[in-house]
Amino acid sequence: MSDPSEFDAESGDGGRERDDPADTAARDGGEPGDARAAVDAADPPDETDKGSPLRAVGAAFGLGIAGILGLLAVTTIVGGVVLVVATLTGREPSLITSFVVPFVIGQVVAFVGVSLGYLRWRGLNREEIAAYLGVRRPSIVESVIALIGPILVIVTVLVVSSVALLVGPEPAQNQGAQTTLENPSIIPVMIVAMLLVVGPCEELLFRGVIQSRARETLSAVPAILLAASVFAPAHVVSLSGGVSAMLTTISLLFVPSLIFGAVYEYTENLVVVAVMHGLYNSILLTIGYIVITYGPEMENAGQAGAALLGL
Repeated sequence: MSDPSEFDAESGDGGRERDDPADTAARDGGEPGDARAAVDAADPPDETDKGSPLRAVGAAFGLGIAGILGLLAVTTIVGGVVLVVATLTGREPSLITSFVVPFVIGQVVAFVGVSLGYLRWRGLNREEIAAYLGVRRPSIVESVIALIGPILVIVTVLVVSSVALLVGPEPAQNQGAQTTLENPSIIPVMIVAMLLVVGPCEELLFRGVIQSRARETLSAVPAILLAASVFAPAHVVSLSGGVSAMLTTISLLFVPSLIFGAVYEYTENLVVVAVMHGLYNSILLTIGYIVITYGPEMENAGQAGAALLGL
Protein backbone atom coordinates (compact mmCIF):
# COMPACT_ATOMS: atom_id res chain seq x y z
CA MET A 1 0.00 0.00 0.00
CA SER A 2 1.26 3.44 -0.69
CA ASP A 3 0.55 7.06 -1.17
CA PRO A 4 -1.58 7.48 -4.35
CA SER A 5 0.97 9.85 -5.81
CA GLU A 6 3.81 7.33 -5.76
CA PHE A 7 4.44 5.00 -8.68
CA ASP A 8 6.90 2.24 -9.35
CA ALA A 9 9.31 3.76 -11.81
CA GLU A 10 11.16 0.51 -12.41
CA SER A 11 8.12 -1.53 -13.39
CA GLY A 12 7.09 0.79 -16.18
CA ASP A 13 3.48 -0.31 -15.87
CA GLY A 14 2.24 2.30 -13.43
CA GLY A 15 2.25 -0.14 -10.50
CA ARG A 16 2.48 1.55 -7.13
CA GLU A 17 5.22 0.89 -4.63
CA ARG A 18 4.25 -0.31 -1.20
CA ASP A 19 5.40 2.10 1.49
CA ASP A 20 7.17 0.78 4.50
CA PRO A 21 4.29 0.70 7.00
CA ALA A 22 6.61 2.04 9.65
CA ASP A 23 6.99 5.24 7.65
CA THR A 24 3.22 5.72 7.59
CA ALA A 25 3.03 4.96 11.29
CA ALA A 26 5.64 7.60 11.99
CA ARG A 27 3.79 10.19 9.91
CA ASP A 28 0.57 9.56 11.86
CA GLY A 29 1.96 9.45 15.36
CA GLY A 30 2.56 5.71 15.49
CA GLU A 31 5.73 4.00 16.64
CA PRO A 32 8.37 3.99 13.88
CA GLY A 33 10.13 0.73 13.18
CA ASP A 34 11.54 -1.08 10.16
CA ALA A 35 8.78 -3.69 10.06
CA ARG A 36 9.33 -4.73 6.43
CA ALA A 37 13.05 -5.27 6.98
CA ALA A 38 12.23 -7.23 10.11
CA VAL A 39 9.93 -9.50 8.13
CA ASP A 40 12.53 -10.06 5.44
CA ALA A 41 15.24 -10.85 7.96
CA ALA A 42 13.15 -13.12 10.17
CA ASP A 43 11.41 -15.30 7.58
CA PRO A 44 11.93 -19.02 8.07
CA PRO A 45 13.77 -20.85 5.25
CA ASP A 46 10.62 -22.11 3.55
CA GLU A 47 9.18 -18.57 3.36
CA THR A 48 12.10 -17.00 1.49
CA ASP A 49 10.46 -17.11 -1.95
CA LYS A 50 8.05 -14.29 -1.23
CA GLY A 51 8.51 -13.01 -4.77
CA SER A 52 6.57 -15.91 -6.23
CA PRO A 53 2.94 -15.00 -7.07
CA LEU A 54 2.01 -18.67 -6.62
CA ARG A 55 3.39 -18.61 -3.08
CA ALA A 56 1.45 -15.40 -2.37
CA VAL A 57 -1.78 -17.05 -3.54
CA GLY A 58 -1.01 -20.16 -1.51
CA ALA A 59 -0.32 -18.11 1.61
CA ALA A 60 -3.57 -16.15 1.14
CA PHE A 61 -5.81 -19.19 0.77
CA GLY A 62 -3.89 -21.14 3.40
CA LEU A 63 -4.41 -18.39 5.97
CA GLY A 64 -8.07 -18.01 4.99
CA ILE A 65 -8.77 -21.74 5.27
CA ALA A 66 -6.93 -21.93 8.59
CA GLY A 67 -9.03 -19.07 9.94
CA ILE A 68 -12.35 -20.56 8.81
CA LEU A 69 -11.52 -24.08 10.03
CA GLY A 70 -10.42 -22.58 13.32
CA LEU A 71 -13.66 -20.62 13.56
CA LEU A 72 -15.77 -23.73 12.94
CA ALA A 73 -13.76 -25.77 15.44
CA VAL A 74 -13.87 -23.18 18.22
CA THR A 75 -17.57 -22.38 17.83
CA THR A 76 -18.39 -26.09 17.83
CA ILE A 77 -16.35 -26.72 20.96
CA VAL A 78 -17.73 -23.71 22.83
CA GLY A 79 -21.27 -24.54 21.70
CA GLY A 80 -20.78 -28.10 22.93
CA VAL A 81 -19.58 -26.87 26.31
CA VAL A 82 -22.63 -24.61 26.60
CA LEU A 83 -24.91 -27.54 25.77
CA VAL A 84 -23.24 -29.81 28.32
CA VAL A 85 -23.48 -27.17 31.04
CA ALA A 86 -27.14 -26.58 30.18
CA THR A 87 -27.85 -30.33 30.37
CA LEU A 88 -26.09 -30.71 33.70
CA THR A 89 -27.82 -27.69 35.24
CA GLY A 90 -31.21 -28.42 33.69
CA ARG A 91 -31.44 -24.90 32.28
CA GLU A 92 -32.30 -23.99 28.72
CA PRO A 93 -29.40 -21.90 27.35
CA SER A 94 -30.27 -18.43 26.13
CA LEU A 95 -29.40 -17.27 22.62
CA ILE A 96 -26.67 -15.12 24.13
CA THR A 97 -24.87 -18.14 25.56
CA SER A 98 -25.70 -20.65 22.82
CA PHE A 99 -25.23 -18.40 19.77
CA VAL A 100 -23.52 -15.08 20.50
CA VAL A 101 -20.86 -16.33 22.92
CA PRO A 102 -19.56 -19.17 20.66
CA PHE A 103 -19.65 -16.79 17.69
CA VAL A 104 -17.62 -14.10 19.48
CA ILE A 105 -15.10 -16.49 21.02
CA GLY A 106 -14.68 -18.26 17.68
CA GLN A 107 -13.90 -15.01 15.87
CA VAL A 108 -11.34 -13.90 18.44
CA VAL A 109 -9.57 -17.22 18.90
CA ALA A 110 -9.54 -18.26 15.24
CA PHE A 111 -8.95 -15.04 13.31
CA VAL A 112 -6.75 -13.28 15.85
CA GLY A 113 -4.92 -16.50 16.66
CA VAL A 114 -4.14 -17.34 13.03
CA SER A 115 -3.14 -13.74 12.25
CA LEU A 116 -0.83 -13.16 15.18
CA GLY A 117 0.49 -16.71 15.08
CA TYR A 118 1.54 -16.27 11.45
CA LEU A 119 3.20 -12.91 12.04
CA ARG A 120 5.01 -14.18 15.13
CA TRP A 121 6.16 -17.22 13.13
CA ARG A 122 7.70 -14.77 10.69
CA GLY A 123 9.65 -13.22 13.54
CA LEU A 124 7.84 -9.93 14.21
CA ASN A 125 7.55 -8.54 17.71
CA ARG A 126 4.55 -6.56 18.97
CA GLU A 127 5.71 -3.16 17.71
CA GLU A 128 6.64 -4.56 14.31
CA ILE A 129 3.27 -6.31 14.01
CA ALA A 130 1.46 -3.04 14.72
CA ALA A 131 3.54 -1.25 12.07
CA TYR A 132 3.13 -4.08 9.54
CA LEU A 133 -0.66 -4.09 9.94
CA GLY A 134 -1.04 -0.33 10.15
CA VAL A 135 -2.57 -0.19 13.62
CA ARG A 136 -2.54 3.46 14.55
CA ARG A 137 -4.74 6.43 15.41
CA PRO A 138 -6.70 7.54 12.32
CA SER A 139 -6.16 11.03 10.95
CA ILE A 140 -9.12 13.37 10.49
CA VAL A 141 -9.52 12.35 6.86
CA GLU A 142 -9.27 8.67 7.77
CA SER A 143 -11.87 9.13 10.50
CA VAL A 144 -14.28 10.65 7.98
CA ILE A 145 -13.67 7.73 5.62
CA ALA A 146 -14.30 5.24 8.44
CA LEU A 147 -17.61 6.86 9.41
CA ILE A 148 -19.00 7.84 6.00
CA GLY A 149 -17.58 4.92 4.06
CA PRO A 150 -20.06 2.29 5.33
CA ILE A 151 -23.01 4.31 3.99
CA LEU A 152 -21.44 4.49 0.54
CA VAL A 153 -20.62 0.77 0.68
CA ILE A 154 -24.21 -0.09 1.59
CA VAL A 155 -25.61 2.05 -1.21
CA THR A 156 -23.24 0.44 -3.70
CA VAL A 157 -24.02 -3.07 -2.49
CA LEU A 158 -27.79 -2.51 -2.58
CA VAL A 159 -27.62 -1.12 -6.11
CA VAL A 160 -25.49 -4.04 -7.31
CA SER A 161 -27.68 -6.59 -5.51
CA SER A 162 -30.84 -5.07 -7.00
CA VAL A 163 -29.42 -5.46 -10.49
CA ALA A 164 -28.22 -8.98 -9.69
CA LEU A 165 -31.67 -10.01 -8.49
CA LEU A 166 -33.13 -8.97 -11.84
CA VAL A 167 -30.89 -11.30 -13.83
CA GLY A 168 -29.97 -14.07 -11.41
CA PRO A 169 -31.24 -16.22 -8.53
CA GLU A 170 -31.98 -14.78 -5.12
CA PRO A 171 -29.00 -14.80 -2.77
CA ALA A 172 -28.55 -17.48 -0.14
CA GLN A 173 -29.41 -16.54 3.41
CA ASN A 174 -26.79 -15.86 6.06
CA GLN A 175 -27.81 -18.18 8.90
CA GLY A 176 -26.26 -16.05 11.60
CA ALA A 177 -27.96 -12.91 10.33
CA GLN A 178 -31.29 -14.71 10.02
CA THR A 179 -31.05 -16.00 13.59
CA THR A 180 -30.31 -12.47 14.75
CA LEU A 181 -33.19 -10.87 12.85
CA GLU A 182 -35.63 -13.53 14.02
CA ASN A 183 -34.68 -12.79 17.64
CA PRO A 184 -34.71 -8.98 17.98
CA SER A 185 -33.72 -9.14 21.66
CA ILE A 186 -30.13 -10.04 20.73
CA ILE A 187 -29.73 -7.39 18.03
CA PRO A 188 -28.16 -4.77 20.37
CA VAL A 189 -25.65 -7.37 21.55
CA MET A 190 -24.87 -8.41 17.97
CA ILE A 191 -24.39 -4.79 16.93
CA VAL A 192 -21.81 -4.38 19.67
CA ALA A 193 -20.21 -7.65 18.55
CA MET A 194 -20.03 -6.37 14.97
CA LEU A 195 -18.26 -3.20 16.05
CA LEU A 196 -15.88 -4.67 18.62
CA VAL A 197 -15.28 -8.21 17.35
CA VAL A 198 -16.36 -9.01 13.79
CA GLY A 199 -15.05 -5.87 12.09
CA PRO A 200 -11.63 -5.90 13.81
CA CYS A 201 -11.10 -9.68 13.73
CA GLU A 202 -12.07 -10.24 10.09
CA GLU A 203 -10.17 -7.20 8.86
CA LEU A 204 -7.13 -8.25 10.88
CA LEU A 205 -6.95 -11.55 8.98
CA PHE A 206 -8.28 -10.73 5.52
CA ARG A 207 -6.87 -7.24 4.99
CA GLY A 208 -4.20 -6.81 7.65
CA VAL A 209 -2.45 -10.15 7.12
CA ILE A 210 -3.65 -11.66 3.83
CA GLN A 211 -3.71 -8.46 1.76
CA SER A 212 -0.50 -7.15 3.32
CA ARG A 213 1.24 -10.47 2.65
CA ALA A 214 0.01 -10.35 -0.96
CA ARG A 215 1.36 -6.80 -1.35
CA GLU A 216 4.86 -8.08 -0.62
CA THR A 217 4.68 -9.81 -3.99
CA LEU A 218 1.82 -8.32 -6.01
CA SER A 219 0.79 -4.82 -7.00
CA ALA A 220 -2.26 -3.19 -5.45
CA VAL A 221 -5.10 -4.41 -7.70
CA PRO A 222 -4.11 -8.12 -7.73
CA ALA A 223 -3.55 -8.04 -3.96
CA ILE A 224 -6.98 -6.52 -3.33
CA LEU A 225 -8.61 -9.05 -5.67
CA LEU A 226 -6.78 -11.92 -3.99
CA ALA A 227 -7.89 -10.86 -0.50
CA ALA A 228 -11.48 -10.50 -1.76
CA SER A 229 -11.25 -13.93 -3.39
CA VAL A 230 -10.46 -15.42 0.00
CA PHE A 231 -12.88 -13.28 2.03
CA ALA A 232 -16.07 -13.72 -0.02
CA PRO A 233 -16.01 -17.54 -0.44
CA ALA A 234 -15.12 -17.93 3.25
CA HIS A 235 -18.71 -16.97 4.06
CA VAL A 236 -20.07 -20.11 2.43
CA VAL A 237 -19.91 -21.80 5.85
CA SER A 238 -22.64 -19.46 7.13
CA LEU A 239 -24.92 -19.62 4.09
CA SER A 240 -27.96 -21.78 3.48
CA GLY A 241 -29.56 -22.51 0.11
CA GLY A 242 -28.72 -24.00 -3.24
CA VAL A 243 -25.41 -23.73 -5.05
CA SER A 244 -26.62 -20.99 -7.41
CA ALA A 245 -27.98 -18.95 -4.50
CA MET A 246 -24.68 -19.31 -2.64
CA LEU A 247 -22.73 -18.26 -5.71
CA THR A 248 -24.92 -15.16 -5.99
CA THR A 249 -24.26 -14.18 -2.37
CA ILE A 250 -20.53 -14.86 -2.66
CA SER A 251 -20.40 -12.73 -5.81
CA LEU A 252 -22.19 -9.88 -4.04
CA LEU A 253 -19.84 -10.11 -1.07
CA PHE A 254 -16.99 -9.23 -3.41
CA VAL A 255 -18.36 -5.67 -3.54
CA PRO A 256 -17.79 -4.66 0.10
CA SER A 257 -14.60 -6.72 0.20
CA LEU A 258 -13.11 -4.87 -2.76
CA ILE A 259 -14.04 -1.53 -1.22
CA PHE A 260 -12.54 -2.47 2.16
CA GLY A 261 -9.41 -3.60 0.36
CA ALA A 262 -9.16 -0.37 -1.64
CA VAL A 263 -9.59 1.72 1.52
CA TYR A 264 -6.91 -0.30 3.30
CA GLU A 265 -4.59 0.14 0.33
CA TYR A 266 -5.19 3.90 0.34
CA THR A 267 -5.01 4.55 4.09
CA GLU A 268 -2.62 1.79 5.19
CA ASN A 269 -4.64 1.88 8.41
CA LEU A 270 -6.26 -1.28 9.75
CA VAL A 271 -8.34 0.70 12.25
CA VAL A 272 -10.17 2.49 9.40
CA VAL A 273 -11.34 -0.68 7.65
CA ALA A 274 -12.12 -2.41 10.96
CA VAL A 275 -14.49 0.44 11.89
CA MET A 276 -15.96 0.50 8.37
CA HIS A 277 -16.63 -3.24 8.42
CA GLY A 278 -18.18 -3.13 11.88
CA LEU A 279 -20.42 -0.19 11.01
CA TYR A 280 -21.38 -1.77 7.68
CA ASN A 281 -22.59 -4.94 9.42
CA SER A 282 -24.29 -3.01 12.20
CA ILE A 283 -26.20 -0.73 9.82
CA LEU A 284 -27.35 -3.69 7.71
CA LEU A 285 -28.59 -5.46 10.84
CA THR A 286 -30.45 -2.35 11.92
CA ILE A 287 -32.00 -1.85 8.48
CA GLY A 288 -33.04 -5.49 8.32
CA TYR A 289 -34.63 -5.30 11.76
CA ILE A 290 -36.57 -2.12 10.92
CA VAL A 291 -37.77 -3.45 7.59
CA ILE A 292 -38.86 -6.82 8.96
CA THR A 293 -40.48 -5.32 12.06
CA TYR A 294 -42.22 -2.28 10.60
CA GLY A 295 -42.57 -3.15 6.93
CA PRO A 296 -43.66 -6.78 6.51
CA GLU A 297 -44.33 -6.16 2.84
CA MET A 298 -40.61 -5.39 2.45
CA GLU A 299 -39.42 -8.46 4.32
CA ASN A 300 -37.65 -9.90 1.30
CA ALA A 301 -35.61 -6.73 0.97
CA GLY A 302 -34.58 -6.97 4.60
CA GLN A 303 -33.56 -10.59 4.24
CA ALA A 304 -31.58 -9.80 1.09
CA GLY A 305 -29.65 -7.16 3.02
CA ALA A 306 -29.01 -9.61 5.84
CA ALA A 307 -27.51 -12.07 3.35
CA LEU A 308 -24.80 -9.49 2.56
CA LEU A 309 -23.45 -9.24 6.08
CA GLY A 310 -19.72 -9.75 6.17
CA LEU A 311 -19.73 -12.26 9.04
